[in-house]
Amino acid sequence: MKASPFAPILIVDDNAEDFTALNRAFRKNDVRHPVVRCEDGDQALEYLQGYGRHPAWPSVLPSIILLDLNMPGTDGQAVLSVLKHDAVLRTIPVIVFTTSANIRDIAECYRLGANSYLTKPIEYHMLEEKIGLIARYWLDSSELYPVS
Repeated sequence: MKASPFAPILIVDDNAEDFTALNRAFRKNDVRHPVVRCEDGDQALEYLQGYGRHPAWPSVLPSIILLDLNMPGTDGQAVLSVLKHDAVLRTIPVIVFTTSANIRDIAECYRLGANSYLTKPIEYHMLEEKIGLIARYWLDSSELYPVS
């Protein structure tokens, strides 16, 4: 398998159906970055703090992280807090992508350093549109901090 020249997109989500839909939406939007999934917060921290050590994981840090909030084990807010206190990992844009529209969750995530907070749409065509917006803004328009 040939390595991609693009840094991966990390999706941290315990729901396999949501990941499948997100992955499909990225493909529909012609995103060439590989999409990597961590199934919970613990796995995400293991990946991000030890990237490249696991044979199945990319040897570069992700370009962006889509982070669900409500997961078993270490939840999204705890992951966000760890990331934004890490000198290297804090530069990776974290987009909280969750079903919660609770104003307390939104406020807390921004307080912890989230770069964006988006609610997951229920309908697939709206998800595809939202992923297109994320891709155009974060991957095509923004100058990302060079990490790796």
